[in-house]
Amino acid sequence: MHLYELPLLFALVGLAFYTVLAGADFGAGWWQLTAGKGPDAASIRDHAHHAMGPVWEANHVWLIFVLTVVWTAYPSAFGSIASTLTIPLFIAAVGIIFRGTAYALRAGASTVRELRAIDTVFALSSILTPFALGTAVGGVASRRVPVGNAAGDQFSSWLNPTSLLIGVLAVATAAYLAAVFLCADAARLGETTLERKFRTRALAAGLVSGAIALAGVAVLHSDAHPLYHRLVEGKGLIGLLASIVAGSATLALVWRKRYEASRYTAALAVAAIIAGWALAQSPLFLEGLTVREAAAGRDTLIAVTVAVLAGAAILFPSLALLFRLVLGGELGRGEGAAGQPTQARSLIAALAPGLLPRLAIACLVAGIGFTTIANAAWAHTIGVFSLFAFIVVAFPAALPPDLLPTPSKTPNAEKADPVE
Repeated sequence: MHLYELPLLFALVGLAFYTVLAGADFGAGWWQLTAGKGPDAASIRDHAHHAMGPVWEANHVWLIFVLTVVWTAYPSAFGSIASTLTIPLFIAAVGIIFRGTAYALRAGASTVRELRAIDTVFALSSILTPFALGTAVGGVASRRVPVGNAAGDQFSSWLNPTSLLIGVLAVATAAYLAAVFLCADAARLGETTLERKFRTRALAAGLVSGAIALAGVAVLHSDAHPLYHRLVEGKGLIGLLASIVAGSATLALVWRKRYEASRYTAALAVAAIIAGWALAQSPLFLEGLTVREAAAGRDTLIAVTVAVLAGAAILFPSLALLFRLVLGGELGRGEGAAGQPTQARSLIAALAPGLLPRLAIACLVAGIGFTTIANAAWAHTIGVFSLFAFIVVAFPAALPPDLLPTPSKTPNAEKADPVE
């Protein structure tokens, strides 16, 4: 792997996270819209709304991350995409704004009519946004975005068979992810009725998404043959097969009510689609523009790489902690309900005061050195792994001492007070 490819790898990872996490939130809007009427419908809407509460704002971090990395590391490609695909990107931005506004206003609704209107705006925005973003991706994937400022057609670049296919698939995939995640949440909360309803929805949405994806192969064959060829015969086949296997495993796990495992296989199925597209598109970024040609200067690429990996030392552990608390049902639980620190956490507490800070600094220095001084691909690879190691150890090393768990003393370790 070369230095000019690293920021694109980061952007693809961010895109996968956004597709999975924000996609599940968008899909919740679909189930709110199709919940129907009556008490059961109200419980479905409330369950979808409350499940998003702790994490819905955090998910858009990934979209901002992707835009920032591509803008900085591949400015010519970013300018071409943003100018040609202005309309779908604007629609997506409006959808995100309306969706966030509706979510915030829902708590202040005073009448049933207001609540219904707010939920409708939220649901429609949740469908419009992934569809618009999907059509933009379809424009890039079908090579309808040439290099240059607004060099492509403002309408046919995203209103074409491939773009419409990916837009519809994005909505269906979001509904599928949301149903799987909401089913797992209902099971964790002991809501058997909601669990049964979302289990049915998850199975149905998975089958529909799979059918759309299979039908889409024929669309790609006729409308985007280079992409089709590299997906079914080239490097993209790896991602395609991985997505099929993971998607089938998800349906089997949901059927057997193994909901926790189904979260991860569902996410893997969606992420594999993005990986397959990236492999099929490589080495082109846009039509007539390779990744190497689109990349910024060496100094900029180094700065982006170091900044991303250093920032990840804060972002990844923080998000991991947030999702662990949410998925484990521990968010908001008092200190008295918390269990004793595990041996692993006690080990971190013991190492943090001395070894971890030194190890983090060593990994950071090695990572920056290998990515800036050396030019060979193997040196850049070592540098990236060193920076990833910095991410792993820097977060616990930076924690204040009072936040680190301390091993509890056992009664045998305490000396008995002398009897007076």
